[in-house]
Amino acid sequence: MENKELKERFIDERTGIEYVRQGDYYIPNLVLPKQNKIHLNKYGRMRLNYLKEHKKSEYIIMFMENTLIDHLEEIQETATKRVDEIINKLKAQSNLTEDMKNTDMLYWVGTMNAIKQQAEEIILNELIYVWKFIDLMEKFWILWYSMN
Repeated sequence: MENKELKERFIDERTGIEYVRQGDYYIPNLVLPKQNKIHLNKYGRMRLNYLKEHKKSEYIIMFMENTLIDHLEEIQETATKRVDEIINKLKAQSNLTEDMKNTDMLYWVGTMNAIKQQAEEIILNELIYVWKFIDLMEKFWILWYSMN
């Protein structure tokens, strides 16, 4: 019987995965690619939670393909810009002026809070909690089959 020396490292030709010897076993040397770290704001966290709770398959696919961070970053940037645009439009439509801050502060604060809430509600429906038409049809057929 021949005594073969075990290699410390080798690459499987079929899969292309590198293995490292630890004791008597070969362990795959799997390394995640570098990911840029971002600080998620309110909208990024809301989208992440929505994907985790309601769109698990999309979440897993994006996570495995390493596109989740880019998706969340795009959503939060778009949402922030869109909220600012909507607030400015609604403020212009409501004839709210800076002089009202000094003359009728409670009215100004109340109106600005209402405008911000309207803008955020629009963003939540447009970007964060997106229901595709296919999802609605799928739910319809599930409900229809369960009733029959």
